[in-house]
Amino acid sequence: MPPLSIVFAGSPEAAVPSLRRIAASEHTIAAVLTREDSPQGRRGILTPTPVAQAADELGLPVIRANRLAGAATEAIGDIQPDLGVIVAYGGLVRQPLLSTPRLGWINLHFSLLPRWRGAAPVQRAIIAGDDLTGATVFQLVPELDAGDVFGQFTQPIGAHETAGHLLESLSETGAELLLRVIENLASGEARADAQVGDVTLAPKLTLEDGRIDWSRSAIDVVNLVRGVTPEPGAYTTLDEARVKILDASIARDAPRSAPGTLSLEGRRLLIGTGTDPVELATVQPAGKKAMSAADWWRGRPAGGSAVAS
Repeated sequence: MPPLSIVFAGSPEAAVPSLRRIAASEHTIAAVLTREDSPQGRRGILTPTPVAQAADELGLPVIRANRLAGAATEAIGDIQPDLGVIVAYGGLVRQPLLSTPRLGWINLHFSLLPRWRGAAPVQRAIIAGDDLTGATVFQLVPELDAGDVFGQFTQPIGAHETAGHLLESLSETGAELLLRVIENLASGEARADAQVGDVTLAPKLTLEDGRIDWSRSAIDVVNLVRGVTPEPGAYTTLDEARVKILDASIARDAPRSAPGTLSLEGRRLLIGTGTDPVELATVQPAGKKAMSAADWWRGRPAGGSAVAS
């Protein structure tokens, strides 16, 4: 089985395990494609993507591009790779680049396709209350996340698991699945089957997606907090100031109250929803560090509102 020449495309931390796993195999990563350096933090320091940093550590050539056109397409065309591999790159692969590798492109996607096609599958699965997820390696085609499937695994979603924790776990197991598919492609034993099931979409989350509607059920509220943690983050407003909600759980043993109404019950800060109250464990007021929700509430100035919106 001759080793393959691979172009790897990815950007966030979730793509790094796959890059490292392929780099440690007998296959050759001819180039790593990732998004351009972007300003990070309050000082706006230009920072490479996690994939770019890992590629530099591994001594791999890096192509930085936010759009797969022009110079990036030409550079990959000059390489003439056997296979393109994409893991959360953050951009679309179109023709003629789609057909440039001899074996085309394969994509590691963190959902049980065709459920949750799109940019935020892990987050949307948790927000929707799914109890099962997984990852899929499929053949990239022009239609969004619609190609035939080479491999898939399932994984339960923990009741208290955030999107950040779940994505970290899926990225490690997904890297192993991805390498198995690459090995099968190299040996000529790979088989791809059409996707089966109902299609659901997972569009990119915006800041507004993290705003909590306290009239929803307690389970919907808690699932939203888990699903948008760490990004873009769940929040509410109180006295016209934004407060991020970092950790919350359902308080089934507490009496119900009007949606958005905050009350300190012993050491617990509770807030009303459309059903059971929710206990706020950790919050981050605007301009401050994360802190205990009860401590934050005790330290607020007297006379403030007790209803969040």
